[in-house]
Amino acid sequence: MKKVLIITYYWPPAGGPGVQRWLKFVKYLRDFNIEPVLYIPENPNYPITDTCFINEIPDGISIYKQPIFEPYKLASFLSSKKTKRISSGIIQSKNQSTLEKVMLWIRGNIFIPDARKFWVKPSVSFLSELIIKEKIETIITTGPPHSVHLIGLKLKEKLDINWISDFRDPWTSIGYHKKLKLTKASQKKHKHLEKSVLTSADKIIVTSASTKAEFQEITTKPIVVITNGFDNDLKSKVVLDTNFTIAHIGSLLTGRNPENLWKVLAELIESNVKFQNSFKLKLVGVTSADVLNTIYSYGLENYVELQGYVSHNEALEIQNKSQVLLLTEINSKETTGIIPGKLFEYLAAKRPILAIGPKNWDVGDIIDETKSGKLFDYSEDSSLKEIILEWFQAFQSKKLESNSVNIAKYSRRELTKKLAEIL
Repeated sequence: MKKVLIITYYWPPAGGPGVQRWLKFVKYLRDFNIEPVLYIPENPNYPITDTCFINEIPDGISIYKQPIFEPYKLASFLSSKKTKRISSGIIQSKNQSTLEKVMLWIRGNIFIPDARKFWVKPSVSFLSELIIKEKIETIITTGPPHSVHLIGLKLKEKLDINWISDFRDPWTSIGYHKKLKLTKASQKKHKHLEKSVLTSADKIIVTSASTKAEFQEITTKPIVVITNGFDNDLKSKVVLDTNFTIAHIGSLLTGRNPENLWKVLAELIESNVKFQNSFKLKLVGVTSADVLNTIYSYGLENYVELQGYVSHNEALEIQNKSQVLLLTEINSKETTGIIPGKLFEYLAAKRPILAIGPKNWDVGDIIDETKSGKLFDYSEDSSLKEIILEWFQAFQSKKLESNSVNIAKYSRRELTKKLAEIL
């Protein structure tokens, strides 16, 4: 059985989407005659935790750990709320305090590529011996945090081992990168490190076609698209909500703020008494103040259910019960290649997907291919109103459903099969 070393920062009990990709790959790799060996931090500072993921770790796999110095732990003494928000990727564009501005500047210009950079040197030293001991043939690094890729880069330089670099998100083109108050020198350093990784890795894995096209401008190394996916984790059937619920599962960060949707919902509430009496907007996960303020400015506060962060199992149940599932992305060219992991679990839930994002968003191709919902950009409102009203009328007749097709290839096991072929 071939051994593969997977180097990742996020691992159970970490919560959120970052942990799920490689936890699920590890769950199925043995089915394809590949033995995963894990390397993770011993004392990580995870913004959110979810203990239900611990039960999915396969029995008997080797997991090695080394301590990591976490600057966020020190920063939390100044402001634990602001530190947690920044480490979670929530960067408010308005009303930033002086402390928050300073913390962002330090995050962007001192901790390059990110605050986990201090894990690189001790990891390279430890793993150099471990690779020989475990007879590892291939290493895989997954980021963000992109400092994990620097571990792979150093090991490649030192041992000339086969190295696959997995990008769950882009690096310098990610939406929040411009908000980090980077100096020109810092921007140049990020670009240099990104290019070094992309030109040194033997193979690169990305999660979208747009990211692949972006990286092909930088490197000639083979790039393969392996999206995120879904697992059939829900054990029992659920009963649909009796209200006309539109639910967003996951973080609703600054910038993911479809004002045209809030406007349309307000208009429907004003003009349609039946809609007014039935509609609920469920926001499950962290919701930024910017987004909430916009929603409330349209008079929707009495229709909003804020549920905060819930376990993955609870999230699955909520999305399977909801009448419509909302998917949003920041309205910018840089985010066209971002395909949220929740999209694939939405597909598995087989509820209509209402997606609002940038023009030419890669999500549109998947929604069209699977016939699972409708995609709108931030400028559309009349057609958006029409589809919501159409779905509401189907809901009233108890006929609202999603007849999605071609989703089997997005199952975690099928995606792991694709990974195994690369290995």
